[in-house]
Amino acid sequence: MRTVEVEAERIPRWFANFADRNGGLTQAQLTPEGIRAAAGNGTVAQCVVPFAGDWAPAGDPVEALGAHVLADRRVGVLLVRLGGYAAGVFDGVKLAESKVGSRQVHGRTSAGGWSQQRFARRRENQVDVALDTAGEVAARILLPHVGSLDALVLGGERKAVDKVLADRRLAGFAAVAAEPRFLTVPDPKHVVLLATPALFRAVTIHLTDPA
Repeated sequence: MRTVEVEAERIPRWFANFADRNGGLTQAQLTPEGIRAAAGNGTVAQCVVPFAGDWAPAGDPVEALGAHVLADRRVGVLLVRLGGYAAGVFDGVKLAESKVGSRQVHGRTSAGGWSQQRFARRRENQVDVALDTAGEVAARILLPHVGSLDALVLGGERKAVDKVLADRRLAGFAAVAAEPRFLTVPDPKHVVLLATPALFRAVTIHLTDPA
């Protein structure tokens, strides 16, 4: 089995190429997760949609898939890595509001004894300050929009994000459905945040070759 991520805008062309390469599209069925498509040579494409909570397809499966991923949604994005964070609200693919920043966190040291312990305490304090700042920014940028968000997308480093979400200031996030897909991104600069719609709107396609 192979897995590919296909951007929302490329879905119609991807299926056209899939049919051309594999002897035509012989079957396409709606599933609770997306669609299942089979080609003439036996290749199967199992498509998993983003925003599955509002997946309510009708009509032609491929057209329904394309319409679903291209629909405009209001999405909150929170990216956190040690030393950096980004929070933003997207209307469709347009970034409507955001805040990006960084805090210094030193790397680990190989020194031993008291020096290592002092360094470890210093680094731990830097991590706490960095994550607290990320939580404050998330509360300021995202919480005011919780009532209007269709989904919350998370990314960066899983442990860092989990620690930020444990912040009591962010308890209101429980009212928003978090996407299962976690975005693995580099340091969350502004350009990284701007690129996230291509990731969170993409369709995951599992390809099974013919026996």
